[in-house]
Amino acid sequence: MMYPYMKLSDETEITHSHLIEENCEKRIEVHFERPTEDGFDMARCSLPSYRWIKRDGFTDEEINNFEVFLKNNAHLLFKYAESGGINIA
Repeated sequence: MMYPYMKLSDETEITHSHLIEENCEKRIEVHFERPTEDGFDMARCSLPSYRWIKRDGFTDEEINNFEVFLKNNAHLLFKYAESGGINIA
C-alpha cells in the first residue's frame, strides 16, 4: 500500500509505503513520480538504507536533492508509514 505524502512545485508526487518488517528490520519505500509528455519520470528509495531501487528519468542532481529531502523527512515518513499514512481531513 502506498500513501500520499507531498506534491512538489514541478508536479513530482511523493508517496510512501506502509511499514515493512523483514528479518526483524523495519523499512519503508518512498516513491517519486513526475508526469512527462511521454509518461512519467520515477524513482524509488528504500529507507533506512537510502538504496535506490528504481530510477528512470530523474537527473543525478534531482536524485541528490531527493536524498537530502529524505534525510530531512525520514522520521516523519516512518511515523506516517507506521500509522497508515497522514490523516488529512
